[in-house]
Amino acid sequence: MIKNLSQRDKRALKFGAICAAAIVVFVFATRWLGYWAEVRRALDVKRNKLEVISPSKGRQEGLMTIVPVFEMPESEEKQKFLFRDKFNEQLKKAGVKSETLQFLPVGKSRQAGGYKLLRLQCRRGKCNFGQVLDLLAGLKENPYLVGIEEFKIKCDPKKRQEFELDLTVSTFVK
Repeated sequence: MIKNLSQRDKRALKFGAICAAAIVVFVFATRWLGYWAEVRRALDVKRNKLEVISPSKGRQEGLMTIVPVFEMPESEEKQKFLFRDKFNEQLKKAGVKSETLQFLPVGKSRQAGGYKLLRLQCRRGKCNFGQVLDLLAGLKENPYLVGIEEFKIKCDPKKRQEFELDLTVSTFVK
C-alpha cells in the first residue's frame, strides 16, 4: 500500500506523524512542567515554614547552653576516675571543702537500660550558702552526672554562715 503512494503523499504522512508526535510530547511536557512547578511551590512553602519555626543562631546557642551535656557511660574503672575528677573539680570551683569523696557499691538500675548505677558520696563538705548554690547551678555542666541521689545541708548553730554539706551524686557505668 505504501508503494502505491506518491512522493507527495509520503511526505504528508511523515509530516503528520511528526506533528502527532510533537503534540503528544508537548502535552506530556506541559503536564510534567506543571507538576514540577507545583512541587517547587510546595517546597518553597515548606522552606518558609521551616524558617519560621527554626530558631536563630543566637537563640539556638542560648538553648544549647541550658541543655545539660551527657557523655555515654564507659567501663566502671574508667568512668569512676572521669566522674570523680570532674565532680572534684566542680567542688573546688564552687569553693566547697570536702573531707571525703567515696564511691558506694555499684547497683543495677531498673530504668537505665542495663547500665549500672555508680554513686559518689561527698561527706562533711564545709561551705557557705552561696557556694552550695554555685555548686548546684554548676552540676549540669558535668557530662557524667546522671542525678543527685542525696542532698543534705546543715547550718552550724554557732556560725550561721557556715554549712555542712552531704551530697551523693550518681553516674551510669557499663
